[in-house]
Amino acid sequence: MAKHLVLVGGGHAHMVTLVNINAFVGKGYRVTVIGPSEHHYYSGMGPGMLGGTYSPSDIRFATKHVVEKQGGVFVLGKAVRVRPDERLIELESGETVRYDVVSFNAGSYVPRLNLSEVTENIYPVKPIEKLMEAQARIKELASQKSITIGIIGGGPSSVEIAGNIWQLTSEYGVNQPRVKIFSGSRMMANYPEGVRARIEKSLKSHGVEIYTNGFVQTIDPDGINLESGERYDLDLIFLAIGVKPNAIFERSGIPTGPDGGMLVNAYLQSTAYPEMFGGGDCIYFQDQPLDKVGVYAVRQNPVLYNNLFAALEEKPFQVFSPGGDYLLIFNMGGGKGVLRKKWLTFGGRLAFIIKNYIDRKFMKKFQAIE
Repeated sequence: MAKHLVLVGGGHAHMVTLVNINAFVGKGYRVTVIGPSEHHYYSGMGPGMLGGTYSPSDIRFATKHVVEKQGGVFVLGKAVRVRPDERLIELESGETVRYDVVSFNAGSYVPRLNLSEVTENIYPVKPIEKLMEAQARIKELASQKSITIGIIGGGPSSVEIAGNIWQLTSEYGVNQPRVKIFSGSRMMANYPEGVRARIEKSLKSHGVEIYTNGFVQTIDPDGINLESGERYDLDLIFLAIGVKPNAIFERSGIPTGPDGGMLVNAYLQSTAYPEMFGGGDCIYFQDQPLDKVGVYAVRQNPVLYNNLFAALEEKPFQVFSPGGDYLLIFNMGGGKGVLRKKWLTFGGRLAFIIKNYIDRKFMKKFQAIE
C-alpha cells in the first residue's frame, strides 16, 4: 500500500505543503489533512477583522477545498491523542487515522485562568472564530447601552484588540465603550521603550485605560477580581494572556519542551519519533527557544515541505535556520500601527500600510490556488 502522509492542522507552517499536495499524490503517496474547521484563519489579521478592516473571507484559507481539489483527503475533526508506537492519530469522535509520516501544525490555545463555569461574554483571542462572535456581541450590546470591555493580558494581542474595538465601535456608530486593559504589571514588558511608548500613546488617544495594579485572580461573566481584592464589573471580557501549545503531545507521552510543545530537532523532527514532524506554535525548537510569532511558522514552511518528502523517500533532511531579527508591526486600529525592526521604530499610518500590504500579499499567494 502507498505510504500515507498525515497533516494535523492547516496552519501557517503547513501552507507550502498544502498547496503542493498534488506533488505528493503525483508520486503515489496518500495525503490526509485533519482539521477542526474547513477553513484556516490567519491570526495576524484577526484583530483587523474584529475592527472591520477585513471580512472573514479576506483572512481565511479554504483548507478542505484545496486538499480535495488536489486529490488529498480532508477529515473534519479534532486530533486529541497520538499513539506513536502504532502510528495512529485519535480524533475526538473516536475515529483513528493511521500514518507513515505525520506533521503537526496544531497551533496553540489561550489558557482559561480561573474561569467560572459560565463563560458567556468571555472571549479568548484564539481561535479567530471567537473574535467573530465577539464582534457581533459588541455590536449588539453597544447599540443598546454604554458598556465596559475588559482585556486581560499585557502583550501584543491585548493592545491590538483594544485598538480595534475602538475602530469597530467608532465606524459602526454605536456607543463608544470604556475599554480597560488589565496587564497585571508593566504592559508590553518584553519590548523596547520606544515600542511601549508609541503603543501607550495610541491606546490613550482612544481612551483605553491601562491597569497595572495586580494580576487577575478570578473571572466570571460579570467581571474580574484581582489578587489585591479589587473588583471590576465588565460587560464583556477578552482573554489575551498569551498562548500555550496544543496539549496533544503531553497527553500522548511525546517528549516536549518546558512549554508543552513537541520537542523537535534542527530538521523540525520529533527527538523521539523520526516519522513525526511539526511547525508553528505547537513545537519547541530544541536548538533555540522561539517566540510564538507567525514569522517562524512562515520560515518553517519550505523546510517542512522538503523534509516530509525526504521522510517518505528516505532522503537527506534540510536544516531549519530560524534566521535573525524579524519585522514586528502592531495593528493599533484606525488605519495606524507601530513598527519595529532592529533599531528602527515608528508609529502611524505608514506602519499599518506596510503591515496591510504584507498580510494581504501573504493571503493572496495561498488563496490563489483556491
